[in-house]
Amino acid sequence: MRPYHSLAFLLLLTGCGSESTRQADKRPAPSVGVDTVTLAEADWPSTYEATGTVRARTTATISAQMMGYARQVRAQVGDHVREGQQLAVLDAREMESNVSRREAAREEVRSSIPAAESGIAAAKAQLDLAQVTFNRVQDLLNKRSVTDQEFDEASARLKAAQAALDMARAKRVQLDSKLAQIEQEIRSAGIQRGYAEITAPFPGTILTKSVEPGTLAVPGAPLFTIEREGAYRLGASVEESQLRLAHVGKTVSVTIDGTDGTFPARIAEILPSVDATARTGTVKIDLPPIPQLRSGLFGRARFDTGTHKVLTVPAASVVTRGQIQSVLVAENNIARARLITLGASAKDQVEVLSGLNPGDRVVVRIPPRLGDGSPIEVRP
Repeated sequence: MRPYHSLAFLLLLTGCGSESTRQADKRPAPSVGVDTVTLAEADWPSTYEATGTVRARTTATISAQMMGYARQVRAQVGDHVREGQQLAVLDAREMESNVSRREAAREEVRSSIPAAESGIAAAKAQLDLAQVTFNRVQDLLNKRSVTDQEFDEASARLKAAQAALDMARAKRVQLDSKLAQIEQEIRSAGIQRGYAEITAPFPGTILTKSVEPGTLAVPGAPLFTIEREGAYRLGASVEESQLRLAHVGKTVSVTIDGTDGTFPARIAEILPSVDATARTGTVKIDLPPIPQLRSGLFGRARFDTGTHKVLTVPAASVVTRGQIQSVLVAENNIARARLITLGASAKDQVEVLSGLNPGDRVVVRIPPRLGDGSPIEVRP
């Protein structure tokens, strides 16, 4: 075969191969079976949203009840403390000295009691003897065996013995009274000494601390602020025109930043006053025990106001890329991407604010690699 005939044959084969490839590329892609949902307006709950801040239901400011220098500080901001735990100790050496002096006085009085008891016993014995003697003298006087003077002397001795016994008993009563007074002083001094120990009134978390070792604590001046753990409220600011929506005991939907999901909570209190500047009232909502709750977190409370008509799509049909949401709509057996704007969500549905119309058929459970322009077959 001549050379130019061979070259022409090769070019012909090459041309035929390229044509076959182009025809293969033009073959339509196979259709993908999909499920769709036809959009229609549905009732959607209307809500009013109020924002607020999480606060502990119980917060206490702890201050000293006596003046004294702080010797020890045993709690720091953020510490979790138990009820009765020691937070700080003030210098109470003077109080301890007062207690010691009163305890010494109590022992002195107690040591005098046996002698007083002996005095009473001795006076009682003298009285008994004087009584017996007086009775004998009186019998003899009736028999005219003693003189009137002897009778008077016996009577005087009886009265003196009675007075001695009364005096001994009075001394014993004085000792008891003095002992009771000292006991009261010891208890009072002990209470004063106890004021030197600053303790937690309930289990909670230390929010603030304004005392260091060597600081002079003054009665009434705050040393610590503590909030009770496990009991928090959302103080929501509600516009005065919407306060009618709030009722004590009503359940609202609450979302707290930093926690997972939305949860129901009960309105516990509605403050009677309204802020004259912001024109808002405060509604306090009891929050369930959630480990992530902390004072200062931002929260939202949603109040039901009825229903309104909206378009919704299944949450599973929404494709999110960054800040952009889209869905695939079935149009003449072709998948077409639509950018949409979403609103609130409820269960497995999402409110559509723009981008779709009633009657659109939205693809749900989008298969892998299905995109804009892909041929589809809508399952019945």
